[in-house]
Amino acid sequence: MTLYIWRHPKPMATDGRCIGQSDVAVDMRKLKRLAHRIERFVRRHQLPKVIWVSPLQRSLKVGQILAQRGFACHVAPELAEINFGKWDGQDWVQIAKQEIDDWCADFAHFAPDGGESLQQLFERVEGWLKIVWAEQNGLAPILAIGHAGWITAAKILAAGHEVPKIAADWPASVTYGECSYLTLSGI
Repeated sequence: MTLYIWRHPKPMATDGRCIGQSDVAVDMRKLKRLAHRIERFVRRHQLPKVIWVSPLQRSLKVGQILAQRGFACHVAPELAEINFGKWDGQDWVQIAKQEIDDWCADFAHFAPDGGESLQQLFERVEGWLKIVWAEQNGLAPILAIGHAGWITAAKILAAGHEVPKIAADWPASVTYGECSYLTLSGI
């Protein structure tokens, strides 16, 4: 099965902030631009007009635009970005250095208060991939709009690797609007 997953457009006023499941706004022009690129991609490659999105508006609104253009749009809470709990929405400089140090010391298992660990994110990503794999019998391509952490976790899983144990092993994020192609076999 192939997963084509685009990272949502760049949200507004988020520089220097910890953004996970904070529901931040995106300029409508950027939402429409990504929807147009996805629509052209689907037409060019003759893919099914079915898109999966997270419930966060930076993903959801692109899906809604595509739905107005004839796509079936499915909202999957499992596609949401990592939950940073009490850190979410704060400026990174406001988060206590000791908490950041604790996270780096136990990168895979540390979770901010009310949030989820990287291990939990990976379990959520893998669970969703298994569900869509089964629904598509591992054959039909899946199109989705997601988030950097989610996409990175999916790439790591598709490569057969484990959750990174140290922060230095976390790869660079995909850029806003970038499409990642993942070949999944029996996740």
